[in-house]
Amino acid sequence: MISRCILITSSTPTIYTPPATTPPSTNGKSTGRRRFSRHSADFCPISKPPMALKAAAVADIPALDQVHERVSSISLSSPCPRKPARFAVIGHRGNGMNSRSSPSVSVRENSILSFNQAAKFSIPFVEFDVQVTGDGVPVIFHDVFILTGDVDAVADRRVTDLSLDEFLSYGSQREPTSPGKPLLRRTADGKVYKWAVEADDPLCTLEEAFRRVDSRLGFNIELKFDDDLIYTEENLVKTLEIIVRSVCANAGGRSVIFSTFQPDAARIVRRLQRDYPVFFLTDGGTKSFSDARRNSLEEAVKLCAENGLEGIVSEVRGVLRNPAAVAGIKKAKLSLLTYGGLNNTAEVVYMQYMMGIDGVIADRVKEISDAVGSFQGQGMGDGGGVEMRELRPSFSEAQLSYLLELIAELVKQ
Repeated sequence: MISRCILITSSTPTIYTPPATTPPSTNGKSTGRRRFSRHSADFCPISKPPMALKAAAVADIPALDQVHERVSSISLSSPCPRKPARFAVIGHRGNGMNSRSSPSVSVRENSILSFNQAAKFSIPFVEFDVQVTGDGVPVIFHDVFILTGDVDAVADRRVTDLSLDEFLSYGSQREPTSPGKPLLRRTADGKVYKWAVEADDPLCTLEEAFRRVDSRLGFNIELKFDDDLIYTEENLVKTLEIIVRSVCANAGGRSVIFSTFQPDAARIVRRLQRDYPVFFLTDGGTKSFSDARRNSLEEAVKLCAENGLEGIVSEVRGVLRNPAAVAGIKKAKLSLLTYGGLNNTAEVVYMQYMMGIDGVIADRVKEISDAVGSFQGQGMGDGGGVEMRELRPSFSEAQLSYLLELIAELVKQ
């Protein structure tokens, strides 16, 4: 397959050193933004109509008894749409992340099996995490460290220090006669537990995902880096070139979005290629970092504007606490997606739909995609085609009360 993607290389990368007090800026600003619905030789720029939702007081936002006009923003589908773009549900790590608190997700996260299960539902993308092994192969795995052994004797290794063969030796194996190293996982508070799932699947590479996952499903590739490490520009360029080359060689007609929490990685991956959109991931002010670029939605907008990025992916609480920021993001002609546990609640997803947010990354893929389909009014037309009409969901008084209380509580925090 001939790649249509162009990797833009630089023979003299510079070392990035952040200033002591102010966030860095780039040498120039992007004066325009192209929005992509698909990334082939015939990609189509999507025009951005005026935003339907204007900046409003926090107290006005939860008014669910008034249905605002919904307009299209970025298309997260492929190929170029003939109808307005839909609100997107994106499968988190495939068909949902594995968590001790979410036993309903029984399939190994970030696996071929999980991606293909998610593809059965009405979603345009799955999100997953990519790191590069020590011998230069992009692999799909969320955690920075991979753990094995037992809960009393844990052996951990950085994924980026492993060879590909070492990485693939963990967990379920393709050959049943060759047992893999048992996988463990560490919680945020340091507790280690056995990482067991009902439906297991071997660990995989990025190339394998391109080959074996339903070709209709787009990939939201999170470029994973360790928050506790400082990366030179040369380190980042080397890693990102490997990933971009793999995408260019294997994506074909599949839709791809790059995203990352690492501000300089976002800047560099935009510099390395122009075929696929780059989104900046942010906690939206819910956490504090030494790098000021990660500490607010306003800083995220600034980073995107300075580096020609196409959008922001924010922790949903950051948006709900600061709903007026949505207007600023839209004014900057940026797309806005959200992630976080609250996106597994239909009422919260509906609120974001009304706010003009473009989509959500969720674990409960079937439930949330069904809910979004219901309030977008998806049904079959007379000719068997999909007919879209906007509807307001029928929430109970208890559900509406919960939503109003939730928004108020988040704003207080």
